[in-house]
Amino acid sequence: MAKIIVPTPLRKFTSDKSSVEVSGNTVTSAILELVNQQPNIKKHLLDENEKVQPFIRIFVGDEDVSNDEMDTTPITETTVISIVPAIAGGSVNNSNN
Repeated sequence: MAKIIVPTPLRKFTSDKSSVEVSGNTVTSAILELVNQQPNIKKHLLDENEKVQPFIRIFVGDEDVSNDEMDTTPITETTVISIVPAIAGGSVNNSNN
């Protein structure tokens, strides 16, 4: 089975699991299997059209996979998929001193 790595901020929606094993032939089917296994993560991961939210990146290995590519990106039982939410915060000091 493929493995989806769940980032720390989303683990509270997966019973604190850091990874979840899923079946499927494509990235899309793997993500939908994750949501099926862990329904509390759905609203934090998918939009109303069941596409990955635009502020979340999905990586297969070290390759960034766009929403348009998820339906056609194949996975195998050794595939590692990582969910990477956007990181925000900090401040920029634009003083002209």
